[in-house]
This record gives sequence, C-alpha cells and structure tokens, in this order.
Amino acid sequence: MDKKSLFSEIKALSMINSFSKHEQLVQGIINGLNHKMIARGDILPSVNEMMRETGFAKETIGKAYKELIKRGILESKNRRGYFVATDNTEQHLKVCLLMYAFDTFQETFYQHFRNHLGEHIQVDVYFHHNNFSVFESIINNNKGQYGLYVIAPMESKEAIDLLEELPKDKLLIVDRYVKLKGDYSYIVQEFKKASYNAFEALAPQIKKFSEFVFFFKPSSAEPEEVLVAFKKFIKAYNINGKIKNHYESGSIEAGKVYFTIHNLELWEILKDAKVKGLQVGKDLGILSHNDDNVKEIIFDGITTFSIDFAEMGRLAAEFVLSLTPVAVVMENKLIRRNSL
Repeated sequence: MDKKSLFSEIKALSMINSFSKHEQLVQGIINGLNHKMIARGDILPSVNEMMRETGFAKETIGKAYKELIKRGILESKNRRGYFVATDNTEQHLKVCLLMYAFDTFQETFYQHFRNHLGEHIQVDVYFHHNNFSVFESIINNNKGQYGLYVIAPMESKEAIDLLEELPKDKLLIVDRYVKLKGDYSYIVQEFKKASYNAFEALAPQIKKFSEFVFFFKPSSAEPEEVLVAFKKFIKAYNINGKIKNHYESGSIEAGKVYFTIHNLELWEILKDAKVKGLQVGKDLGILSHNDDNVKEIIFDGITTFSIDFAEMGRLAAEFVLSLTPVAVVMENKLIRRNSL
C-alpha cells in the first residue's frame, strides 16, 4: 500500500469546499482504490495514524470508516484494524440477509429481492435453520459489519434479545413477526387466521374424504399458529382430523386428505401416490403451504395457500433502497388446483 500517496490524496480533497472532512476521508480512500494506491486485502492506517497524518478528529475518522464498512468497501477485524474488502468502489451498501433455509419459496423471495436492488448493493446471505446457536453466532459475528440487516427471525426470547441489539433503523424483519421494543420495520405473514380461512374455504372438498391428516413437527420452524387453526377447524366443522409428527414413507392411503408444510414431505407423499397408483385429487387430497412454480405444474397442480414471496422480496428491496419505514402484514391467498 502506498500510504504517502493515500494521505496526499485525502489532503488534496480539502481544496474542494463542498467536501466536509468526513467526506474528504471517504472519497480519498475511494480515490486511493481507484488509483491503485491501496488494494483489496490491504490494512488501512490506524485511527491514530490517520489523525496524525491528516489532522482530523478521531470521531471524523471513525465516522468515515464506519460509512465505508456499511458500503462493504472496508471490513473491521477485532484488534487487527480496518481492511479493504473489495475493489468495487461503486458499491453503495452491504446488506446482511439472514434466512431460515434456501427452500424454493425462499429462493423466489431472494431472487426478487436481489434483482430489485440493482448491481451496486452487496447482499451476503446466511441461513440459521431455526437453530439458535447458529442464529446467535451469525448475529454476533456480523454486528456493526453491515449497513442493513434483513432477518427472518426465530421466535424465542433469546433470539429476540439478540435482535434488540441491532439498530432499529437498519433492521427489517421478514416472514415471521416478532415483537421488538420501539419502532422497527417488518414485512411478514400471518398464519392463524390465514390457515383457518384456507381450511374453511376447502371444507366442502375436505369433507368428501374420511380423514384430514396434518404433519406437524413440534419445536420446529413450523408456525404454531397453523396447528391452532387446524385444531379449531376440525372441531368447528366436525372433521375427522389427525396430527402426526412426520410422514412415514409408504404409509399413504386412499380416502384421506394430507396437509404438509414441508416440501420434502410433499415430494415423498407424491412419489408414494405414484408408486401405489393413487390419483391425486380423486383417490386422495393434498394441501400444501407456501406456493412456488413447481407446485403449479406437478401432478396437474397442488392446491396451496400462500403469500406472494416475489412481492415480499420486492417490498424488502424497496425498504433497502429508500429506508422508508414499513409495517406490512401480507395477505395469504388460497390457490385452488387439482390436488384438492
């Protein structure tokens, strides 16, 4: 790294009257990258060294370094200083996106989120798989390293305490609603009423079968509200309902309706139906949560109820671009197809 040239570049910007000292430092480092005075992987001068060479206050230097971290141009490493993270000086922001897992509907969310942001915003994707240890590690390792955090949260008290440590004006909660202190932005879905409404609309079709089977895994990422809605529905409509922890391969039977949230379970059910020669929508019914393109096509279509994950991705991207506070509970829609 050519420190002497970098300091000269920063000082030269003082001649531009419209630049504050903070802006001089930010633009000087960007110019240093563009002119190859510094490069990716280089460690920048310490705050004390920068104070000595430029005469800027400690707070000014810290503010400039933090802005460059938010843009993803610099990264801070504990006790080791500030490093150049990228040569892309056109980058405006670095976003931490923390999701449950990369299922097909979450991929739809990501694709529309990423595409709507444009090329000058960096998005780093992490997955917690509803595992608190993973969730905790990701949050703690990335606090202060990003300009914005877009997070599909866990619902435990410990997870909420971690979210409380992030600045609310730089946080967007997506998918699941959690109650945090103060004002914060969210784009989420509602499960209890939406699930009940879907079951109720499908009641005439469900009653044609002898049993309504719901596969629900306790202590999992599956929303408890869906289970509450299922129990309320089968009682209100006098439906013969059953709750099982998981689908057992080969156990499918004619005359029943099967409802699962998990796609892997859905694929196993459909495979067994094909093996046993059972016609989906006639010999048995199938209902799924969270729609995607595959469910529109396979077995002449699987009936689902779902929010529009593409729209959720677009709305999340709009928040990132505008930083306009948002509080949206998205509408679930029943999508009737041939499976029920």
